[in-house]
Amino acid sequence: MSINCAAVDRLIDSMSFTQKVGQLNQRLLGWKSVERNAAGRLVASDELKQEIDRWGGLGTLYGLLRADPWSGQHWGNGIRPEERTEAIAVVQQTVLERGAHGIGVLLSEEAPHGHQALGGTVLPTNLGLGATFDPQGVQEAEAAVAAELAASGIHIALVSGLDIARDPRWGRCEECFGEDPLMAARMCEAIVTGMQGEHRSKVGHGGVAVVLKHLAAQGEAVGGRNGQSAVLGPHDLHEIHLPPVAAGVRAGALGFMAAYNDIDSVPCCANPWLLKDYLRDQLGFDGIVMADGLAVDRLEDMAGSIPAAGRAALLAGVDVSLWDEGFTRLEEYADDEQVVAAVDTALRRVLELKAMFGLLPEDGADTAAIAMPSADAIAQATADGREQAKRMAREAITLINDGQSAATLDDIRSVIADAQAGPVIVAGPFADDFGCFLGDYTAPLPADEQSSVYRQLVARLGEDRVLLAAKPSDAPADQWARASTVVFVCGSTSERSYDSEFDDNGAAKAVTEYGATCGEGVDLSDIRLPWRQDDMLGEVAALTTAPIVSVAVCGRAHVLTDVLERSAVTIWAGYAGQYGPQAVADVLVDGADMSGRLPVTLPAYPAAIPVRYNDRQSAAHVYKDAAEPILRGFGYGAGSLAAVTFSEMHADTQSHPGEVLVQVTAHADDHGAAGAVNLFAHVSGGRRIPRLAMLVDSVYMDLNAGERRDIAFHVPCDRLRDVGDGQVQVTCTLDGDSTHTVTATLRGEY
Repeated sequence: MSINCAAVDRLIDSMSFTQKVGQLNQRLLGWKSVERNAAGRLVASDELKQEIDRWGGLGTLYGLLRADPWSGQHWGNGIRPEERTEAIAVVQQTVLERGAHGIGVLLSEEAPHGHQALGGTVLPTNLGLGATFDPQGVQEAEAAVAAELAASGIHIALVSGLDIARDPRWGRCEECFGEDPLMAARMCEAIVTGMQGEHRSKVGHGGVAVVLKHLAAQGEAVGGRNGQSAVLGPHDLHEIHLPPVAAGVRAGALGFMAAYNDIDSVPCCANPWLLKDYLRDQLGFDGIVMADGLAVDRLEDMAGSIPAAGRAALLAGVDVSLWDEGFTRLEEYADDEQVVAAVDTALRRVLELKAMFGLLPEDGADTAAIAMPSADAIAQATADGREQAKRMAREAITLINDGQSAATLDDIRSVIADAQAGPVIVAGPFADDFGCFLGDYTAPLPADEQSSVYRQLVARLGEDRVLLAAKPSDAPADQWARASTVVFVCGSTSERSYDSEFDDNGAAKAVTEYGATCGEGVDLSDIRLPWRQDDMLGEVAALTTAPIVSVAVCGRAHVLTDVLERSAVTIWAGYAGQYGPQAVADVLVDGADMSGRLPVTLPAYPAAIPVRYNDRQSAAHVYKDAAEPILRGFGYGAGSLAAVTFSEMHADTQSHPGEVLVQVTAHADDHGAAGAVNLFAHVSGGRRIPRLAMLVDSVYMDLNAGERRDIAFHVPCDRLRDVGDGQVQVTCTLDGDSTHTVTATLRGEY
């Protein structure tokens, strides 16, 4: 929908200062805005009515459909899929009836890996999506999620994507696409294009506005401690943490969320350089900036008071608050010319966004004519989302170890397929667990949609063939002796229970002994597998001579050294979403290929961290007690592309001004292959210590059996060198394989 600027101007002129401030607030928790009457129908709550009356309208409402332990919403009391239309209608009609200007409310929802609502699609978390190295696949998956949101009457999707996994101690690593800025940038572009359409074409027409989070450098927090200071210089800030931001702006993102952390002592939500000079003036961003939950109020120590905290955030460039009191106190600055001007500027951005969704009254009308959700459209979009979730779960599965013992994956598949062979024992703490695959920010799924690796194998092989032994003592010694295969499901979980304790912003506060071991608020000082799982695997190995397949379900770069040593085959599954168990069974029983690649470096020791592939100095042979601190490198994947051969690699610096063109020929074996081919570069001769390697391009390909194909990598020169005179030498390597390396020299003024 086009924006009528004159109508926006008239609305702004007609509003009181209090009404203007109200449009910038997102204080009310959405699930508290409706309640059930005696007949069980949804009606507006007194809290919603009071909020509207206080401000003469409502700007943005957060989480109307959210369901999870923090909100306390579940299948017994939350808004079910078939009730979404009713809930949206109640809220919008109440806002229009009680508001002063006939303006609808923007509805924002959490969608970091699918819609966090009852019945919502659950994609793999970003770390799992990052393992696909498939931006086009992510774009299609996010488009399906956006269609579900839009069909449900939602306008804004809050989506993680900007964070870079720099320290595995940080509990929110699962929300990162990995440790590489280029891949994160491409994934952010995919999110925006998928959800908003090319050039924002779907906004208000089957798509939603994306608010990308978190801006910026949150993954750089000292010690992996959530919300702590990011201590880094401007060069590393631009090179590591800001590429996804720039990509999001290029793709047309309509929003960014300012993070909790500070950068060199300046809080992100009170950083005018970040939110104005860089984001708006340098990149040309024209959407809204939203603060993270209660982040404005956390400025109190810096600003001196809650009202001053709101003023500081507003003047730094925050347009919309989230749950805080600081923005509600902006009324106290009605005589402050700076605040008055900033409120008008932010208000214009909010109203322009509302206009895109038809939330403003048309000329001559008293109230906006808001289209209500369609139950059929919700059902169709949800079904499409489920198919995308299945596909992305399969793509996320990564083979990181094969043939450690005499048995290979192919051998194990043959044994599993042999109905006369001994039992298949599914062991480990997550053998019959579903929640471990889901990640944080996930609504509860109905029982009939829940599964586990054990249940999937039973469904395919039969109850008589598959045994469950979550603990080694759960199966008798004779069964361990007869076992043909052991599938050990290990890792971590972000699943919260409904009796968990939370901070006021929803982060985990108190974690029980066997509760969440990852996710927001669950930072760890020890990144070995929790609950002594390494010891448990050792006990299993001592009980059987059968080959062990370990399935690592992980939301961070856990230490898997013992797992690899004791397992014939190791599969890394990230948090693969609601279809993770099926994807694992597809690999083991149906012989599905694994195209995934590690999106993070796996450390070999718990204290030899952080280690990143793009560090400037190698950690090898530094620690005297941990000579080789890296267990598996970024981009490692021994799956379907392992059988692809490459030849005729060469570099061209002349044909395409401003870029290095690297070409190579790929040849698939008799089975074909799909997956990403990555090009890394090492630059020498510049003015800075070079990184050990940089991912400079990645091409996702799908080769038919026996197919030969030429692959072209386009590497912009400005990704390889600093501005200035001189020359640098660039060594490009295909997926870390020293047999496929070319060197190019970039000369002259650039």
